[in-house]
Amino acid sequence: MSEGATGGTAATASSDPLEWQFLQCFGERTPGEEIQEADIISAVTFDHTGQHLATGDRGGRVVLFERVPTQSKAVGPDQRATPASRLSAFEYRYLTEFQSHEPEFDYLKSLEIEEKINKVKWCRTSCGSRMLLSTNDKTIKLWRVGDRKVCSLANFNFGDGSHNGWSIAAGNTGANTSPARQKHPAGTEHRIKSAENLRMPKITGVEKVMQARCRKVYGNAHTYHINAISISSDQETFISSDDLRVNLWHLDHTNQSFNVVDIKPPNMEDLTEVITGADFHPSHCNLFAFSSSKGSIRVADMRSSALCDKQARSYEEAQATGSKSFFSEIISSVADMKWSSDGRYILARDYMNLKLWDLNMESAPVATYSLCDLYENDCIFDKFDCAISGNGQYVTTGSYNNFLKVTGRQGGAETIVEASRDPLRKRLQPQKAASRFGLSRGASKRLSTPAPADQDAGNTDFSEKLLHLAWHPEANLIAAAASNSLYMFCAK
Repeated sequence: MSEGATGGTAATASSDPLEWQFLQCFGERTPGEEIQEADIISAVTFDHTGQHLATGDRGGRVVLFERVPTQSKAVGPDQRATPASRLSAFEYRYLTEFQSHEPEFDYLKSLEIEEKINKVKWCRTSCGSRMLLSTNDKTIKLWRVGDRKVCSLANFNFGDGSHNGWSIAAGNTGANTSPARQKHPAGTEHRIKSAENLRMPKITGVEKVMQARCRKVYGNAHTYHINAISISSDQETFISSDDLRVNLWHLDHTNQSFNVVDIKPPNMEDLTEVITGADFHPSHCNLFAFSSSKGSIRVADMRSSALCDKQARSYEEAQATGSKSFFSEIISSVADMKWSSDGRYILARDYMNLKLWDLNMESAPVATYSLCDLYENDCIFDKFDCAISGNGQYVTTGSYNNFLKVTGRQGGAETIVEASRDPLRKRLQPQKAASRFGLSRGASKRLSTPAPADQDAGNTDFSEKLLHLAWHPEANLIAAAASNSLYMFCAK
């Protein structure tokens, strides 16, 4: 990424480039393996401590991972042993997965509702339980994931009493699944003739199993597809946004929500923009930001007005006269945005640029990182995630060829990381896409040969794209989703 000079400078000093190393991979593909559509990852997020990681996929599943000490890391079927030189204090293991959403059909609109997970957000809890929100196009669900005790029983009153291994969850009477109600082979029934023949079932063992339970369902509040959810800093409310509205929910109430932003015009023919995302301020529960297809970001204060769309502060870069084209609005649409941890900056990603906005300056971004030129194909509709490090010093986003690009917020060299086991490998083949993506601009420290600036994008693989990623809240660790594989990289 090359940093533009639009709107001032973030700081005079530049950030040192990070040396990225491969850490882990879950669901790694083998050469020639066919990818199932349902297995493609559609959302990645850490919790506020970084101890847990969640992913959602197009099949409606949510998969959870947890951090474990390096010495107790288990090598599963989808993992190979990590070289000793790459071991990190941040190792993760598979925890559990559950089916969050199922495909549905809206009979009133004759519309099929996909099970694809659009967003996953962790809730902060004080009791140590794991709770998170997940959403598809229409329905938001609150999940609680925790341990549940399962008791193993034996010494029943049938057969010879040796039928062990029957289990019942703690707190469940098992009225419908009792061994007494089950059919047994002829001659195995235990006939009770006296009190001496009566056996008392015994608990032979207790084990804990991970179980996900849907606690609440928030539905029927969005006419259009939900594109974002965000939980406030007070952990009592959250917002959800679709193309034209932003709704405010209370976590305890599923039957009502409050409309805080509504940009729907009286006549739909006058519609000029749509909402592309929304996010709460990290520390002020009254502030939230929402982005639009025109490339603008608005920050609203819910204390000023019940409906915040007209009272919001707008952050939008003025376009040069005559620079508009047929694709201008498409490529300027904000695909993703993230607050910095201190709430001072907003990082926004459109198709061609990554922009960093200072909350105190509405006229122009403090830094612009150029990513690519305009391609004459349908890829201009791709939406890439962006992320900012916990200390606010580095920004990152995904690109084609499964590339991940990291640069300092205050300028400096950029690093190109490939979603593979050797992320900084030297690429021997000519990379014609480099100049178009800005990969060879600036003083890059990556271990690859820069491509000539006059080459075109002929070698760019548009089918290999790294759309979803998340940055650990405390460490220089990035989780990136390349198709159905989850790669994790750490930096020294």
